[in-house]
Amino acid sequence: MKNQGFNPYLPSWEYIPDGEPHIFGDRVYIFGSHDIAHGWVFCLGDYVCYSAPITDLSDWKYEGIIYSRLSDPLNKDGKMCLYAPDVTKGPDGKYYLYYVLDKTSVISVATSNTPEGKYEFYGYVHYKDGTRLGEKHGDEPQFDPGVLTENGNTYLYGGFCSCGDKSRTGAKVTVLDKDMLTIIKNPETIVPSCEYSDSEKWKEFRGHEYFEAASIRKFNDTYYFIYSSIVMHELCYATSNSPLGEFRYGGVIVSNCDLHISSYKQAEMPSAYGANNHGSIEKIGNEFYVFYHRQTNGTWFSRQGCAEKIQILKNNTIPQVEITSNGLNGKPLISKGKYSASIACNLFTDKPNMYVGENQPRITTDGRDGDKSPSYIANITKNTTIGFKYFDIKDVTKFCITTRGYGKGIFEVRTKWNGECFCKIQIDFTNFWTEYSSDISLPSGKQSIYLVYKGDGTCSLLNFEFK
Repeated sequence: MKNQGFNPYLPSWEYIPDGEPHIFGDRVYIFGSHDIAHGWVFCLGDYVCYSAPITDLSDWKYEGIIYSRLSDPLNKDGKMCLYAPDVTKGPDGKYYLYYVLDKTSVISVATSNTPEGKYEFYGYVHYKDGTRLGEKHGDEPQFDPGVLTENGNTYLYGGFCSCGDKSRTGAKVTVLDKDMLTIIKNPETIVPSCEYSDSEKWKEFRGHEYFEAASIRKFNDTYYFIYSSIVMHELCYATSNSPLGEFRYGGVIVSNCDLHISSYKQAEMPSAYGANNHGSIEKIGNEFYVFYHRQTNGTWFSRQGCAEKIQILKNNTIPQVEITSNGLNGKPLISKGKYSASIACNLFTDKPNMYVGENQPRITTDGRDGDKSPSYIANITKNTTIGFKYFDIKDVTKFCITTRGYGKGIFEVRTKWNGECFCKIQIDFTNFWTEYSSDISLPSGKQSIYLVYKGDGTCSLLNFEFK
């Protein structure tokens, strides 16, 4: 790679959650919904696209707005939002974008001659008699479409299933004809909701039943159905030898609060503030990756795309991976120069919580949406722990941090969140970003960096630097 890759992998001022990575030609394209900084609800923006060469996952190009929410005939007044989309290449060589507006129960489709658009409205998924999917008696409302096209047919997956609603049976698959709109095989349930996991057929999904975020991939002869479970913060997967199922539960691929990971903490200790999750997996070059999102700005509504390298084992299983700062970089970051605090992958206090809430430390920005102002960590209080993983530590003799705010005390620098303190950096009250530093001697090799605040008041962290 020409440059290093980080999480989030897009600019720190960009909010593209629900990421669906697809390789078309020699580039990987990210299609997702579009949150805004300091958002008050999900998906307030138009669809935009980013792409990168498959040989350099640090070199992301902004492709611009690929589809406006005003383009759908159902949304001429612009009062509905564009929820999570997916894109597939049809038998005719065109690209088809599938999506759902936030107040409808039907699936809309737009099309383009190129993957980066622009896309134009094409129609609605419908039965042969013209009735739109989602409006026929017995249909379940449509949500989060995931699509796969092969052998002239398109397999459409989706659904939204909250607990307590017996009208939602689970994730469904529907087969579409070559026109990409007409149903030739009616919807069938492939993964259960929490209301229907008591049967012997579905028992392996218990505790990880389908909630939302349907996505589908095929590698070799195995189909992988990726979805967000009822606990929301985890992306799970199920596998089958057929796109129609039977799908068998596989496990958790990633959790955006790192639950279940025991390599550096207790398995059931959350080490970040998570919430809903949505993404997919893709093979890029010779490596597999999972794309997911994290929450920022102290809200559920300003989400950013992240990614991690994964393994698919010979038995088609995917071990759960840690959330990291280096993400698509594929190796530890160099221990030289300055890094934004916004690449933190762990963030918690002495009372860890798996969900975003009020009065927590948070990644945020002073800017309005679209401003390219720097991101930082705000609301740091006593015993806040901020983690960055991983670095290749070599010849570090000084460590610097830049803070502001009404905090007075020290930051301890550690390589484990509950480990040895290698130096203490004193900070003081300041209304302006101010740099502080300390001499340090860190153990060489692959290491985490944890900053633990031991002081009074509340402060913010802009960046840190190795010297």
